Amino acid sequence: MKFEELNLKAELLTAVSDLGFKEAMPVQEQVIPLLLEQPTDLIALAQTGTGKTAAFGLPILQRLDPTNRQVEALVLSPTRELCLQIATDMEKMAAHLPGVKIGAVYGGASIERQMSEIERGLKVVVATPGRMLDILRRGKLDLSHINTVVFDEADEMLHMGFRDELDGILAYTPQDKHTWLFSATMPKEIRAMTGRYMTDPAEVTIGRRNEGSANVTHHYYMVQAKERYLALKRIIDYYPEIYSIIFCRTRRETQEVAEKLIQDGYNADALHGDLSQAQRDNAMSRFRLKNLQLLVATDVAARGLDVNNLTHVLNYNLPDDVEQYTHRSGRTGRASATGVSIALITTREKSRIKEIEKTIHKSFELKQLPSGEEICGKQVLFQAERMLGVDLAAEELETYLPAIYEKLQPLSKEELIQRFVALEFNRFLNYYRNAPEVRDMSVEATREKRSGDRGDRGDFVRLFINLGHMDGIKPQNLIGLLNDYVKDRDMRVGRIDLRKTCSFVEIPSVYAGQAVQALGGAVYKDRKVFAEVANGQEPGERGDGPDRSKRRGGAYGERAERAGRGEHPGRGGRKERGEHDGYAGRSERTDRSERKSRGGKKDWMAFVDGSAWDKSEPKGKKAWNKEAWGEDPWASGAWPQDGGWNDGWEKGAKKKGGAKRAQKAVDKARQTGGYGRSAGKPARKSKKR
Repeated sequence: MKFEELNLKAELLTAVSDLGFKEAMPVQEQVIPLLLEQPTDLIALAQTGTGKTAAFGLPILQRLDPTNRQVEALVLSPTRELCLQIATDMEKMAAHLPGVKIGAVYGGASIERQMSEIERGLKVVVATPGRMLDILRRGKLDLSHINTVVFDEADEMLHMGFRDELDGILAYTPQDKHTWLFSATMPKEIRAMTGRYMTDPAEVTIGRRNEGSANVTHHYYMVQAKERYLALKRIIDYYPEIYSIIFCRTRRETQEVAEKLIQDGYNADALHGDLSQAQRDNAMSRFRLKNLQLLVATDVAARGLDVNNLTHVLNYNLPDDVEQYTHRSGRTGRASATGVSIALITTREKSRIKEIEKTIHKSFELKQLPSGEEICGKQVLFQAERMLGVDLAAEELETYLPAIYEKLQPLSKEELIQRFVALEFNRFLNYYRNAPEVRDMSVEATREKRSGDRGDRGDFVRLFINLGHMDGIKPQNLIGLLNDYVKDRDMRVGRIDLRKTCSFVEIPSVYAGQAVQALGGAVYKDRKVFAEVANGQEPGERGDGPDRSKRRGGAYGERAERAGRGEHPGRGGRKERGEHDGYAGRSERTDRSERKSRGGKKDWMAFVDGSAWDKSEPKGKKAWNKEAWGEDPWASGAWPQDGGWNDGWEKGAKKKGGAKRAQKAVDKARQTGGYGRSAGKPARKSKKR
């Protein structure tokens, strides 16, 4: 649909023609006639870069009353940059409307100058929420006569925490105003917002809700986190004519990436909230004029950028909010142009890609990082194309040509071409000749995909390692241990099964012998590491394969020496131990039947309080239960012959941490009625089933 068919004023049609617009964008085609035909509240969902500013700007300007000297419309935006962009665009639309003044009110600039501009008379105010509320509280602006309030990028305003400011601003507005809400996404907070601020709003949705732009292709590269910047450089070098915003998650990261790019010779700068307004304006102006090829920015700072010719959007990190990706990718592919959105992710973030795909209803393509040879080939052809496209100023060069011919006469045609190309190309050639290796994790992902599901693990073996939860080890520590001692970057690590006293790690079978030998000399937190290839049982089975008596080392003694548990060099699986479904099979556990003679609760309490024997005759205790309590401590010499129970307890306990600790354990046993396996360390209170 052409703008002439939208019933706009002649002055507005002239301004639109001056701006070079002929055909209305889809959101403009649906919203403008709706707002001009009948005043109403409105919710409009459309992607970034689809012409939303004109969709609300033209109806506002159409409805202005030239005889009214009051402010008639208020437009709120989340950032200073977007505020300035909207005000500038609306000034261009109102270029042929006499007496219509549009002002921008935002933080980071002189509030006195802005209040002075308001006093001189404005018809439309474009503002950020914080500064607008400040001016209202000072009594410098009257909003009692406005008929329209616009929330542009409403989802971002809520995301930035402006809800209280919005409530405060609307308290200064009349009840009969109309509210227009424009957003790229529709989170639940927006729906709640409409219930508070709107009455029976009309809804216009361009495409599906939260859908990404149809003009944008989505790629992702899988890299290691520590090599993210090196991967970024390769992508930039592979696209010589790239004109892009690089999105980072934090201000600090934004500044660091920008500084690295500048040091490496790229035409780049940073844009984030820690910069002054003058610095931000300078960076944005240079970027719009293409004096900057790369702009490294945070999400908030980039919201005001309205650039139609971006070739790429580079996501150095994925945003924390999935819907934020829609705003990022919408920076390219604007005004019917095409663009590419690229994300650098680690293997752990692959699930985030799936989540974004569901949100924007678009598919991502996994790409492999370009090699140094591919990058150099691209750069050579680019330099040749640049040379062919040079506009020769023959008249100006005529004076200098004789001297140039004489200077270059010793060179052949081939040598001359080589030297001119090398003038720009040598920087890339020298770098990639000795460039640090960047591990492309997409290649690893492709290999795993080809190998199929891990249900067939013929090329992997399970490695038993005598470290577990008790040693304070975690999966990342196990991987680090393998990296430190095996020292082979090509070795992949599969499933990790971490247990209480040991771990199982899957590695390629070709590395099994090397890993066992390397870990044999390893030490983790003063614990000597032992490793061997486990048996064929799957992780998760109770039978742990190797001989358990060797796993715990000397700190706990060999299993065969631990009396009372039966002699079993290997525990075996559930079936060997008589453990079947539920508690069935208990009667078959004959190897531990001697535990029945340990004595009951009353017997143990009698032992603790000393009533089970005659203290005056330490060696003649009638009630000593050898089967329940083990060897007689007096007979074996563990307790002194003349000390009785109390002296013997205290002297024996000193070897394990002091008499106070031992006495405390006895007192606790008396109070709780608990009884345990060994003196000085009562077990938990027995539970009734």
